[in-house]
Amino acid sequence: MRSRGNWSLLGGPLVAAGISAALVLSGQTAAAAWTAGVTCLCAAWWIFEPIPIAATSLIPFAVFPLAGVLKHTEAASAYGHYIVLMLIGGFMISVAMEKSGAHRRLALGMVAAVGGRGGRRLVLGFMIATAVLSMWISNTAAVLMMLPVALAALDQAGERRSLGVPMMLGLAYASHVGGLGTPIGTPPNMIFMASYPEATGQDFAFLDWMRLGVPMMLVLFPVVWLWLTRRLGPSVCIELPPKEPWRTEERRVLAIFFLTALAWITRKEPLGGWSGLLGTPGVGDDTVALLAALAMFVLPNGHGERLLDWKTAVKIPWDLLLLVGGGVAIARAFEVSGFSHSLAQHLAGAADWPPLVTVSLVCLGVSLLTECMSNTATAVLVLPPLAAAARAAGVDPILFMLPATFSCSCSAMLPTAAPPNAAVYGSGLVTTAEMAREGLFLKLFATVLITLTTYFLLWR
Repeated sequence: MRSRGNWSLLGGPLVAAGISAALVLSGQTAAAAWTAGVTCLCAAWWIFEPIPIAATSLIPFAVFPLAGVLKHTEAASAYGHYIVLMLIGGFMISVAMEKSGAHRRLALGMVAAVGGRGGRRLVLGFMIATAVLSMWISNTAAVLMMLPVALAALDQAGERRSLGVPMMLGLAYASHVGGLGTPIGTPPNMIFMASYPEATGQDFAFLDWMRLGVPMMLVLFPVVWLWLTRRLGPSVCIELPPKEPWRTEERRVLAIFFLTALAWITRKEPLGGWSGLLGTPGVGDDTVALLAALAMFVLPNGHGERLLDWKTAVKIPWDLLLLVGGGVAIARAFEVSGFSHSLAQHLAGAADWPPLVTVSLVCLGVSLLTECMSNTATAVLVLPPLAAAARAAGVDPILFMLPATFSCSCSAMLPTAAPPNAAVYGSGLVTTAEMAREGLFLKLFATVLITLTTYFLLWR
């Protein structure tokens, strides 16, 4: 690993410089060549990680102003983009829920509601809980929270081997599927929410995403469950941990959480939403997120402390925020430098391809790419050129960008493909071969589903 990192540390800049030089010699502007070079360098270092991903994410901020691609104020505003601020608020709500323990109570309640006492229904209960949590908190946090409870349930049932593989893979895959449901469910969704306005000048609201993401999630989820549990038979019933009285901090955190979700969903609709009713059109989803985080800092937890303190708040993934900011800077450079227009001309041949073929290739390519690099970095790299390809084809960029974003959540084959996969692999109950075999079917099915859904909902 160290040798590969050393090679990429030297090879990344050399390849980037070669690509930039080739573009200049082919007649491209210096700004376009710099944009392509920086994108290639970031891709190489994001994949092989010779330096931390967060450090690589600072390259666009440092290089674009020096190269004259973006002004320093433009580059800085990318790292302070409203999507980054929305992620900060969302992550703070998430860690406040973890601090109070409210997320665990919700999860166990959902497992019990499904009647998950053994066998397939036990797996279903844990998967539903993980998917619902992953709509609102990070996929990794959802899996790590559910993992010890699931292992305890397997031990109590005495069926670690027979139930272990479907249970562990069910947790990982349910977190990926649940992340499709909301814009804050997984970082690639937020990359899309930032990149689409950059490419089109059109806003894309929280509810706009849910109209497409929730149906996708609801169709994919039962297929994942049925596939993973296809060989399970009757199982010994287990007893879940007993219910305890609700604590003050749990009730207050959940109240803020549900009010925040309601405010996100109803900001613009129906009938103009509450922002139209109050005459505040300048309010955004990031405003709601940061107000909710502020409320967590202000309200007491009933035990002499606040619902959220800074010691807890600083645990949010700041490196991920830098990665998103770097992605926004790259997307902005694509437009400002003219590289997006040039790329669109070279991709004009895609206009002659059947839409189903184009979208299916996009979905399959992106989903395979997520097996060797983070899904967030994948989204950062593929969305700007896909927006250019869509314009070359004379269609709305959403028709290429959205299926690619959905496909970023299909990293299901390798333990290294996503943190939730690594977490369940660490339990020792799943082998790499089992994950690859089960994940391959789900990846192919998801590719077909995303392609068809996008075609019939957006192209028609």
